[in-house]
Amino acid sequence: MKYLLSLFAAVILFSCSTQKNQSKYSVIEYEAGACFGFCPIYKMTIQSDRTAILEAEHFNFSKGTSKDEFSKPREGTFKTTIKEADYNKLVALLDDLNVKSLNEKYGERNITDLPTSFLRIKMNDGTAKNVEDYGKRGSEKLKVLYQFFEDLKQNQTWTKVK
Repeated sequence: MKYLLSLFAAVILFSCSTQKNQSKYSVIEYEAGACFGFCPIYKMTIQSDRTAILEAEHFNFSKGTSKDEFSKPREGTFKTTIKEADYNKLVALLDDLNVKSLNEKYGERNITDLPTSFLRIKMNDGTAKNVEDYGKRGSEKLKVLYQFFEDLKQNQTWTKVK
């Protein structure tokens, strides 16, 4: 009986811990496009297990602000595991946005030198949401999310893989 109770307790504890880390988002992808200035150009893909890939093109880690940056090779591809607290904050930001209700396009193209961001979310239920935001000013909550991705480039430990 003692062994049966121990086994039952272990199964309950294990199931609670695996549900805790279960995210409703299977893939979170953010892409920041170019502008006519020195806007960071990159794509970050984060899996539900918190593994992340950063494909950095230009103006992500360099201190210089020169158009000569474009003649240099891309900055590289990096990987990391997003810190659990940061991943939980990212999920909370997405939940607060009510992802499924977001517009598919934001921004007016009257100004021709603004960057475009792309937010691509795949949910565990098989649905997906793609948001294109010209000028990165879709809403206040989206601006906070975009800044969060910018911060992730600096506050995580990225390892260069290419």
